[in-house]
Amino acid sequence: MGLQINIDNGGTLTDICIIQDGAVSKTKVLTTPYDLSKCFFDGLQKASGVIYGEQNVARLLEEVDLIRYSTTQGTNAICERKGSRLGLIYCGSANDLAVRLAEQDEELYAALVGDRVVHLAADAMQREDAQMVAVKAINALTAAGANRLVVSFDGKSFVDGENLFKKIALRKYPRHLLGAVPILYGSDLGTDSDVVRRTWTALINSFLHPAMEAFLFNAENRLRAYRTKNPLLIFRNDGDSSRVAKTVAIKTYSSGPRGGMEGMKSFSKLYGFSDVVAIDIGGTTTDIGQYVNGTVAEQRRGHVEGISVSFPLCEVISAGVGGSSIFKAHEGRIVIGPESVGAVPGPASFGRGGKEATITDASLLCGILDPRSYFGGDLALDLDRAATAVHLNIATPLGLGLDDALLQMEHAYEEKVAVELHRFTKISKDTRLLAFGGAGPLNACGVAEKAGIDNVAVPRMAAVFSAYGIGECDISHHYATTLHDCNDALLQQAVAALKTKAARDMFAEGFAEGSYDIRARLVAIEGGREVSCDLGDSYVVPAAFKAIGQLELELSAVKVLRRESQQRATFAAGGKARADGQRTLLIKGQGRVDVPVYKLANMQTGDCGTGPAIIEEDFFTCRVLDGWSFVISDAGDILLNRKG
Repeated sequence: MGLQINIDNGGTLTDICIIQDGAVSKTKVLTTPYDLSKCFFDGLQKASGVIYGEQNVARLLEEVDLIRYSTTQGTNAICERKGSRLGLIYCGSANDLAVRLAEQDEELYAALVGDRVVHLAADAMQREDAQMVAVKAINALTAAGANRLVVSFDGKSFVDGENLFKKIALRKYPRHLLGAVPILYGSDLGTDSDVVRRTWTALINSFLHPAMEAFLFNAENRLRAYRTKNPLLIFRNDGDSSRVAKTVAIKTYSSGPRGGMEGMKSFSKLYGFSDVVAIDIGGTTTDIGQYVNGTVAEQRRGHVEGISVSFPLCEVISAGVGGSSIFKAHEGRIVIGPESVGAVPGPASFGRGGKEATITDASLLCGILDPRSYFGGDLALDLDRAATAVHLNIATPLGLGLDDALLQMEHAYEEKVAVELHRFTKISKDTRLLAFGGAGPLNACGVAEKAGIDNVAVPRMAAVFSAYGIGECDISHHYATTLHDCNDALLQQAVAALKTKAARDMFAEGFAEGSYDIRARLVAIEGGREVSCDLGDSYVVPAAFKAIGQLELELSAVKVLRRESQQRATFAAGGKARADGQRTLLIKGQGRVDVPVYKLANMQTGDCGTGPAIIEEDFFTCRVLDGWSFVISDAGDILLNRKG
């Protein structure tokens, strides 16, 4: 593959990783939340400048082979509770679905749905007044302020019931009318037999859909204006990608962080690490995952904010703390996030009107960040505005001097990330911390100390590691259907139907039948546990499955693009690194002390040193604490160790 552009859109910064004939380069732009297509094209513009020495996006789009895009926008929307007001129409014999949904996450359910719920009797669509019942339900929810509706039926025939409701809704509220409210049916997304899980899947998808749709189709239309030969591919949380028109919104949830997890897998294999926890810290969130013995955790029924959904998702947890998270003084202590200032207005030090205090402001005032070189020198930081924000929001309310306020902010931030690490991963004496994202390396040593970890690795591509991790992801589509009292003929009929869907979708991706792999398996619940069987090329029901009443058939169409790398790298200490300058840091118990600054681009394999020190790259800064040492690997990555 000649030229690939991988773009990871975050809440504060958008990362661009350029892969050209095996060589890797990078750049970043500020995210423009008011119009995400702007930062998308700003990124392409900057990427063209990196490649050609001058900005020429038309040439780039003519020559590029693949553009892959991932985003944390869905993660941020859920985390910050920003999105559509949903209404839920539920049809079933029991009247407790709302209670069962709220049991999984009462706060999220209240934010998405609240009391905008209508329950219909189980036989509502079979009665003579079915049309009136459906119309009254829709009107009641729109009058209550719902601007999107989810319809979920219970029972074995839930698909048939939802189809009857759909016919009435389309007849009474044609989609071409301006006032037609968008309606999503649970069966549109899948035939998962668990009504709670299926309903949550539909609710979350409906919540995420509008913003994702508006941006992605706008970006694709702008690309089309350049007559781009290859479509925009959306990287999904399942680790593969597909075209915009073939991507389900919920599968973009944590797709950016999933890219980071793919990068963690490659990085761990490169160095032979067997137990790694990752912190991917951006502007709005810290995304946490773990790699153990060759894989990252992925669930067939994934989780969004701890809620079980119908699709497979990587187990990446997003905590509401990042480089742009807002610090507040509350009841005599510091509280962080989940609100973020984002890219607009950004931290106070950005000089764009922000007045809240963030860890970026504190790091600048502590001397960790250089106001002249931050963001590759493209974004000068304002010390006075940062100091004013910390004074007004933290120091004065808590009765502290500026330096004490900064140290407490730093401690609170590191403590919060360490607590989140322990909540969601299992840390042992052999665990290594992999720190990436624009803000990941900054406080990695402090987070590791508080989490009880002695080894930290920082990739040289840390600033764009999630974009880098997208790599050569496969293009795929996945399908599932529920089979009752299954026999060979029924199974073969179901496989044929799913293959027909796959052929249509893969043709839309540009791949004819026979040019992609078909993978099928049966899944059953037996004795309270999930069992599965790959079918291979023989579509017959295995003997062990014939007595099970309900089976789920899963079929995947996959165009394989991944290539397994056989490269290996090592960390071996050599000569003492040569400092490129020094900076005055605020250090607890020592006051302000001059420490050496090392430029990563100028360091060689085996260069090593000890803290306190700073290692700096164009788009990230790594603080090496007192008591820690560092060494540069033969691949240009950083390994930090806490001395005994």
